[in-house]
Amino acid sequence: MKNETLFYYGLICLVAGVFCLILSKINPNPILGISGWIKPFKFCISTAIMAWTMGYYMQFLSNQNQVSIYNWSLIILLSTEIILIIFQASRGKISHFNQEDATGVMIFSTMALAVTIFMLHTAYIAILFFTQEKFAASEILIFAIQLSLIITVVFAFEGFAMGSLMKHTVGAEDGNAGLPIVNWNKSYGDLRVAHFFGMHALQLIPIASVLIAKNKRDVIIIALVYFAFVTFTLVQAFMAKPFIKL
Repeated sequence: MKNETLFYYGLICLVAGVFCLILSKINPNPILGISGWIKPFKFCISTAIMAWTMGYYMQFLSNQNQVSIYNWSLIILLSTEIILIIFQASRGKISHFNQEDATGVMIFSTMALAVTIFMLHTAYIAILFFTQEKFAASEILIFAIQLSLIITVVFAFEGFAMGSLMKHTVGAEDGNAGLPIVNWNKSYGDLRVAHFFGMHALQLIPIASVLIAKNKRDVIIIALVYFAFVTFTLVQAFMAKPFIKL
């Protein structure tokens, strides 16, 4: 990958994620019925994937000055979220939707602000992909990146739905039994499902497009099917139905 800054940052996040996973076995420090270290593990791995994905995609942008700015925007803003999540995990406290005390409120508000700014900056990168006329990559790949960026940004802001409820579970309080690792609720609706799949449109739509699309129409179909699927998981969650009931 040409973007060394995000490549090495992704490696740092990967190592941090592995460290959190080890801590989940050594010192579970349970929060809402699951090891408190699982959440920072997931966010570290997700951030590593985000960094590597955007680092790879942005090599096709001609405005590398904006790419450099985005690199540090991603590093500073997402590191802020990860550090605060790790800090709360070490205290045995929830990080998101924490209203227990002034510290919890401040931490949650800071994370929400950092992620909002980051996704707005990502939306700007999407604009650069749409306004640039020529790319040193296939038309199918670039079009898939453009559409995946739109879906990713849209469902990133679905996080505001969780923020308005101050929880991610619909039909019950947070903390019920969940699926392994992802911890999505097995009995009630969980807004994290649509958030997860929406965010990872950034990887899945371009991969599917490169593998099976023969033209831009095929890319549109792939993106529409994926968007419909993620929207279905969102509606399902708001109806208090679990993604998978076990």
